[in-house]
Amino acid sequence: MKKFNEIEYCRPDSEQSKAKMLKLIKEFENADSFETAHKAFLEWNSFNQELETMYVVAYVRNTANMKDEFYNGEIDYFNEAMPMLTPIMKKWGEAITASPFRPQLEELYGKHYFYSTEIKNKLLNDEIIEPSIEENNLGTEYSKTAASCSTEFRGETCNFYGLLRHMQSTDRQERKDAFEAWAKLYESVSSTLEEQFGKLVKVRCRIAKSLGFNSYIDYIYPARGRYDYTAGEVAEFREAVRKYITPVCDRMYKEQAQRIGVDKLRYYDENLVFPDGNATPIGTPDELVEKARNMYADISPETKEFFDFMTQYQLFDLVTRPNKHLGGYCISMPSNKAPFIFSNFNGTSADVDVLTHEAGHAFEFYYASRQLPLPQLAHSTSEICEIHSMSMEMFAYPYMDSFFGENADKYRYAHFTEALKTIPYLVCVDEFQHRVFENPDSTPADWRRFWKEIEQKYMPWRDYDGNEFLESGAFWMQKQHIFLYPFYYIDYAMAQMGAFSLFRRKVENDGAWEHYLKLCSIGGMYGYKETLARAGIPMPLCDETVKTTAEFAEKQAEVFRSKL
Repeated sequence: MKKFNEIEYCRPDSEQSKAKMLKLIKEFENADSFETAHKAFLEWNSFNQELETMYVVAYVRNTANMKDEFYNGEIDYFNEAMPMLTPIMKKWGEAITASPFRPQLEELYGKHYFYSTEIKNKLLNDEIIEPSIEENNLGTEYSKTAASCSTEFRGETCNFYGLLRHMQSTDRQERKDAFEAWAKLYESVSSTLEEQFGKLVKVRCRIAKSLGFNSYIDYIYPARGRYDYTAGEVAEFREAVRKYITPVCDRMYKEQAQRIGVDKLRYYDENLVFPDGNATPIGTPDELVEKARNMYADISPETKEFFDFMTQYQLFDLVTRPNKHLGGYCISMPSNKAPFIFSNFNGTSADVDVLTHEAGHAFEFYYASRQLPLPQLAHSTSEICEIHSMSMEMFAYPYMDSFFGENADKYRYAHFTEALKTIPYLVCVDEFQHRVFENPDSTPADWRRFWKEIEQKYMPWRDYDGNEFLESGAFWMQKQHIFLYPFYYIDYAMAQMGAFSLFRRKVENDGAWEHYLKLCSIGGMYGYKETLARAGIPMPLCDETVKTTAEFAEKQAEVFRSKL
């Protein structure tokens, strides 16, 4: 394999791709033996891995510079070309699920792969091609809008992430000024974001209706692989969070206000955990990567091999730059069995979180893709995949002295409590999306009202210090998942339950790492509930699980605080 920046990108020819795929379908359908059918099955998967890998290369290079005209063009091409393959993908799915050789294939690749394919077949028809292209293009428009935003703050050109760093300053006035600049930046593009989101709501509803669903919610659950639980169960989970986790977080925030010496915690105070400043990592980006390499070398032989691979082939883009896409992600190139980590370092502890969270995703794919018969099987649904990343963050705690020096205990306490305090916000985003798609004709004013009502229910401590824009309920639009990854965000909350469970095993010396490796090795071979059961992780969509998790987290937070 070549280093990432040396990988040659070649746009897949759509007509040649269609011809190749139709040829493989014909070979599979006409196979007179399992061996012949299996050969076509493997060639199909290999060809699709090549297509996906070229898309990933283009996507990473596009997000690295949203003003790169060449890769802007390539992403536009994929946005148009990939939905056009929908009829062929459906034809392939019908062929393999109806094949007389399905039992033999299930022996090799698991029943869940074919069950999932059956459901995905129901979500494909010619009528969704046009709206799917429109949805892709709207997502690209949103990304360009968000990436282009910047402002001058105290002599520095800052994007949204750059301002967040100032919102952790020990100087309260600086925090407030950064907050006001951050809010003003969003307000300056709010009408554009609302227009883009309104179009996304309409096109997503069109997709659902064209497939015969009563609502987008009915469509998105199976589309996200949620086959064995319902929107009703998720609503019960959100209520359990409100009952058990919100009160614990409220107590933590009140204690934080006393610790940092403010009468009332405002939004711009929430990220300052200690009066003398939060723990910040020591070292340049390259030095942090080297520290991560030493950490993974010590955790296990599997993680050592993984991180050596990442550094050898330079599978990172970590430093923030103008015109770079916001946020961070991990993506994978299946043909190379290679993950890639993308982020925007900003000099805060979040930089280290990238080297644990996104690396958790990357490790799982690296490990599972070498354990399972197809790289595609390495991916599970996101509420499982986020356990991989969130657990790795906590498994890294013993190594934080290297990253933070004498402030390592401050980092551990802040990180652990933040993991809990984020959950009410996560369920806010989920309930907001349910409200919007339950009321698809709602307006931007309705969206702000929805957010304000939901936020007050799950996050009663939130105070925007009189900022009219955010007080109106506009905070929802700062979450890119709402635009790009609909109904994803609840997965983080469910996964955090699993990560707390594995960390509890670590605290109690109960085989945590073995359970984690088991979870990673499963990949996407089974459904959600069976995967959790096989890895020994309690089901989070359960009132008792949320209750006991909240109790454990509050007690463990006190353990961390006692070491400060």
